[in-house]
Amino acid sequence: MLKGLKRLFAFLLCLPVFAPAAFAQESAPGANPESAQEVERWGVNMTQGVTEVSRTTYDLHMLIFWICVAIGVVVFGVMFYSMWRHRKSRGYKAAQFHESTLVELAWTIVPTLILVGMAIPATKTLYDIYDTKEADLDIMITGYQWKWKYDYLGSDVSFFSNLSTPRAQIDNQQPKSKDYLLEVDEPLVVPVNQKIRFLITANDVIHAWWVPDLAVKKDAIPGFVNESWTRIDEPGIYRGQCAELCGKDHGFMPIVVKAVPQDEYHSWLSDRAAAAARIKELTNKTFTFDELYERGKKIYASTCAACHQPNGQGVPGTFPAIAGSKYATGPMENHMSMVVNGSPSNPAMQAFGAQLSEVDLAAVITYQRNAFGNNMGDTVQPIDVLNFKNK
Repeated sequence: MLKGLKRLFAFLLCLPVFAPAAFAQESAPGANPESAQEVERWGVNMTQGVTEVSRTTYDLHMLIFWICVAIGVVVFGVMFYSMWRHRKSRGYKAAQFHESTLVELAWTIVPTLILVGMAIPATKTLYDIYDTKEADLDIMITGYQWKWKYDYLGSDVSFFSNLSTPRAQIDNQQPKSKDYLLEVDEPLVVPVNQKIRFLITANDVIHAWWVPDLAVKKDAIPGFVNESWTRIDEPGIYRGQCAELCGKDHGFMPIVVKAVPQDEYHSWLSDRAAAAARIKELTNKTFTFDELYERGKKIYASTCAACHQPNGQGVPGTFPAIAGSKYATGPMENHMSMVVNGSPSNPAMQAFGAQLSEVDLAAVITYQRNAFGNNMGDTVQPIDVLNFKNK
C-alpha cells in the first residue's frame, strides 16, 4: 500500500515537468527551423490555428485544462495530506461523523460555480462556431473515395483535389518529402479576410473534412449536408486530412487550403472559369492518339491507380485488373458504360460520368485500352463520350 502511494506521489510531482509540453508546438521567434520541426512533431497540444475561432477554441481549451489541473492539485493534495498526516501509525483514529450540512453544501455549490464559469465562454465559442450566416463565399465540399470535390457556388468553377504524393514515395522507392501524403494536385483556393461557408457532404461513404489550422472538422455524410465556416486572417497554405476511416486508402485523402489576397483570388477564379469554358469547347475537338494517351495516363494515376494499381494489375478479390480486362479489351460501349456509369454489382467501382469531363473520360478510356499490354489500338473522342451520355 505504502509503495503504491509513493509511486503515485512521484507521478504527481512529475506533472509540472510534463505540463509545459502542452505548449510545445510554439517556437520562439528566430528559433532553429530544424529544432522547431522536431518540437512540432512531438507536441501534444491542439493547434492554435490562424483564424479567430481557432484561437478562441485554443484559449478555451487551455482555460479548461488549467482549471482541471488546479482541481486535481487541490483534491489530490488534500487527500494525500490527510492520508499522510492522519495515518494510523501516528495513532490517529477515524472520526465518526455523518451528514455534515456544511460539507454537503460546499461540494455541491463549488462544482456548480465552476461548471457555470466554464459554460459561459464555452457557450459563446460554440455559438460562434455554428454561426454560418452572412457568408461572403459558399463552397460545396463533397467527399469521394478517395478525393475531394470543390464547387464554388455561384460560379462555373468546380474541380477534384487528388493526392499528388508520388507513388515511388508511397512504395518506399524514394525518400519521403516533408509533406508526404499531405500534398494535392489542386488545392482549395480561398480569399483571406472573407467569411467562407462550407457545405459538406459525401458521394459514397462517410468522410470528414478536417483542417486543424482553421478549426474546421465536419463529417461528410451521403445524403446530408453539414455546415461550417472560416475566416482566414493571413495568406498561407494549410493542410488537413480526412478524419474518418473511409476505406483502405483513407490515409491517401489529404486536404490543402491555399489562402491568398482577395485580388489574387479573383484573378485565380476568373482563370479557372475560363479554363472550364475551354474544356467544354474541347468536347468537339478531335484529339490524336498520343494526346489522349498522355492525358489519360495522368488521369489514371490520380483517379484509377489507387484501386487498380499503377501497373493495372488491380487487387485480387477486391479490385479487378485493367490489364487483360474484358472491358478494356472488349466492345468500346461496354467499357465506356463501366467508366461513365459505374458497376451496378460492385459499388466500389464508382460512376465517373459526373466526376470527369468528357475530354478526361475519353483520355482515360483510351489509355486503359492501350496500356498494360492491352494494345487495342483504338481511341475514344470526347464527342463519343458526350453522345453516349445523351443516349
